[in-house]
Amino acid sequence: MSECSHVSDLPRPEPVPLSETCLECRAAGTQPVQLRLCLACGHIGCCDSSPLQHATTHFEDTGHPVMRSFEPGESWRWCFEDGSIV
Repeated sequence: MSECSHVSDLPRPEPVPLSETCLECRAAGTQPVQLRLCLACGHIGCCDSSPLQHATTHFEDTGHPVMRSFEPGESWRWCFEDGSIV
C-alpha cells in the first residue's frame, strides 16, 4: 500500500454511510456484487464487478477520489485518481 496526497484530505472521522446498500442498484433493480464507501461523503456504491459500477460513477460525477470496501471484515482503500490501494 502507498500513501497518496488524497488520503490527507479525507475528513476525520470517516463519514457515516448514507445507506446500507447501493441505492442506485436498488432503483435500477440490479444486485450489487460488493459495496464501496466514499470516504469524502459517505455514499455507498457498487464495485466494478457489479453490472452498473456505481462507485466509479460516483467518483466520475463528484471527483471524490478515495473509497474503501464496505464489506464485512475488509478495510482496504482505493484511490481512483492514483489507481492504487492506499
